[in-house]
Amino acid sequence: MSDILTQLQQNLQTLAPTHLEVVDDEQHHIGHHHEGGGHFTVTVVSPQFSQQSLVQRHRMVFAAVGDLMPNSIHALSIRAYTPEEFSH
Repeated sequence: MSDILTQLQQNLQTLAPTHLEVVDDEQHHIGHHHEGGGHFTVTVVSPQFSQQSLVQRHRMVFAAVGDLMPNSIHALSIRAYTPEEFSH
């Protein structure tokens, strides 16, 4: 899975994050049968999220990692914040 983590981190750089955390959540899904890739949680803090709704932020993240779904990523949990939101 480390190759996928690296690719996720690289793809998310297009959002110019000031903070980025990518967690492999596969251990929480042991015994969960699914096709394709793993389960991940991303926390992305970017000034590009300013003036964007939550739905728009998620679309931006999915656009950045879309080529990894559904083969490398089966499920993606997204936490998307502006720098101001994350500092509180």
